[in-house]
Amino acid sequence: VFFTDKNNVSFDPHTYFDQKAIDRRTKNNISLFDKTDYPLNQDYVKAIASKVIELRKQIRWFNAVSVQANSDQITEINALPFVAKTSEITQYSTISTTKLDTFLTDDEQKLLAAQIEHMQGHLFAEKGYSGKGIRIAIFDAGFPTVNVNPAFEHIRKNKRIIKTWDFARNKENVYANNIHGTMVMSCIAGMVGDKKLGLATDAEFLLARTEINSEKFKEEENWLAAVEWADKNGADIINSSLGYTHDRYFKYQMDGETSLVSRAANMAASKGILVINAIGNDGSNEWKILGAPADADSVLSIGGINPVTRFHTSFSSFGPTSDNRLKPNLVAFGHAIVAKKYKLAESQGTSFAAPLVTGFAACAWQAKTELTGMEMFKTMEQAGNLAPYFDYAHGYGVPSAINFFDECDLDTISPIQFETSNGYLNILIDKKFIDKKSKTCNNYLFYHIENNEHVLAKYWLIDVYQRKAAKISFSELEKGNIIRAHYKGYTLEYVYE
Repeated sequence: VFFTDKNNVSFDPHTYFDQKAIDRRTKNNISLFDKTDYPLNQDYVKAIASKVIELRKQIRWFNAVSVQANSDQITEINALPFVAKTSEITQYSTISTTKLDTFLTDDEQKLLAAQIEHMQGHLFAEKGYSGKGIRIAIFDAGFPTVNVNPAFEHIRKNKRIIKTWDFARNKENVYANNIHGTMVMSCIAGMVGDKKLGLATDAEFLLARTEINSEKFKEEENWLAAVEWADKNGADIINSSLGYTHDRYFKYQMDGETSLVSRAANMAASKGILVINAIGNDGSNEWKILGAPADADSVLSIGGINPVTRFHTSFSSFGPTSDNRLKPNLVAFGHAIVAKKYKLAESQGTSFAAPLVTGFAACAWQAKTELTGMEMFKTMEQAGNLAPYFDYAHGYGVPSAINFFDECDLDTISPIQFETSNGYLNILIDKKFIDKKSKTCNNYLFYHIENNEHVLAKYWLIDVYQRKAAKISFSELEKGNIIRAHYKGYTLEYVYE
């Protein structure tokens, strides 16, 4: 139920906000008296409460309340002079995780080391960046054993779980229910002995339970309430490994504007928060594309790659959005070693790629504290190992720590060459750059065609160890099309005239 105004309300930002939230607004030149933060008119709220089955959440940012009501009650509510409109909520989320409760084999030990190192995490560690001073809110389905699990002892010992709230049950205790949130948190900051599962081991945390398996209708409301709570309590980053798709929406509605959670995620970004969301695990099923709020323009949406091949893993959802904006923005391992109760186990899902990037972002922001939220968003994209190349499976690639330091010294000689011949544009790789010892991830050539509307018409990936050149027929091109090719850190561009 959306109200027409916030008349006759008072608001003191200094008593409402955590000091970190005030500092973030000051840093981002945001007014402390933004009308979206004002409370609701409680006379309006009481009037609605008297007419419905249940009053659920008060949403300041959208000047609205969520309710359970029958059709006659909704008709009566719509007739009230202070009601702008009503909108039905029937959405629920999906959490897709495959987990193996096993001891760590040699391969799993390698995966544990690689899930951080593929982002060059050692560079952050060497310079002492571990997310210190960065506050991260996690929205998930529960955090059982986080209050006792050895993987989070270093966080508990230093009292860095700042606040918790179960929005499904309206209580502080979040240490029960679905283990998914525990596994996600471990990919941000978990540590067992000297083994890091995530990079941001010194970050602070706000833990919000927003999802409940048996309830199909309240999760969007919980997400909306949680994002305001996270903002109020000083979150710098929000990690949401959740997605809302075919149970509520059609594919054309994945435009970043239709769902309230996507609109709220964008509003959080406008308040200086970096919002990181898993793109989803629908890549190999009928839905195939991303879900909300990963479709939001200002959300850093994260896809998954296979640790062996280092390119798109089959279950990871694809972009772009329905209005052809780039998604995912970045990728990370969609297979990870996580903390599950008192054991380490291997799990799969973009649910774990997103928190791996969240841990990276916390360290990067500690290294570049002067950056605003949106500046960090753009810097993270530019730190992708494929940038400026991009596609709808990998975005700009894996974020690389070296891009946050003045240590990048690629050779000036590119291994990529463009050659025109017999109606084709040939993309050639100098054979001395081809790694003859590695027949997997080291030898992939990425290339795409960007059309005149700045949308990718096509994109490809080939193994140049097996095939020395790529060919694009001129019949596929129009004047002004841009062809970009990426190989081993180099990107070369060709404009078809």
